[in-house]
Amino acid sequence: MSEEFPITQIIRQRRTVKPALMDPNLEIPQELLDELLENANWAPTHGFTEPWRFTIFSGDSRSILGKKLQSIYSEFTPKEEFRQDKFDKLGKNPSLAPLVLAICMKRGKNPKIPEIEEIEAVACAVQNMHLTASAAGLGAFWSSPPILESDEMKTFLELGQEDRCLGLFYLGWLKEGQEWPKSTRNPISEKVNWFNNVEK
Repeated sequence: MSEEFPITQIIRQRRTVKPALMDPNLEIPQELLDELLENANWAPTHGFTEPWRFTIFSGDSRSILGKKLQSIYSEFTPKEEFRQDKFDKLGKNPSLAPLVLAICMKRGKNPKIPEIEEIEAVACAVQNMHLTASAAGLGAFWSSPPILESDEMKTFLELGQEDRCLGLFYLGWLKEGQEWPKSTRNPISEKVNWFNNVEK
């Protein structure tokens, strides 16, 4: 089946590759990034609202992102819930990948389109990017810490009040010696039910 439909092989080889496995010094060619973004742009979208927005952090801007994440975490985390390891990770992770994309949803003006459908459209756009990255052997990781929902993060990303930041998308090549992650899935037969509406 995978020989007949190459997309099947790409879908099944897609994996989450965490930033710690990425080489921050291996640059991502601009033409590959352009292809990822263009494929994201072809996600399904109700009413053609095209709600996906991406803010890209590279070079020194990654450390600016890390410091902002730490600042927001410190400000809004109760003292008894504060974790130093989480604080450190928020500051460090952006520097572990050559590129970090803030995944945002720009709320459309059509009130008939529910917010959930705009979120779903953005998720489809991210899946398009992730599959494209996997096909090129490029690692990707979608992270969604709760602090991204804060007004401070919206201001930082220049988002409107009804817009949302849905996550950070890390992109990078695996470090030398690292192997592509393996995974498994439970049988799809356990997750499918054929509806039978025959009256008994």
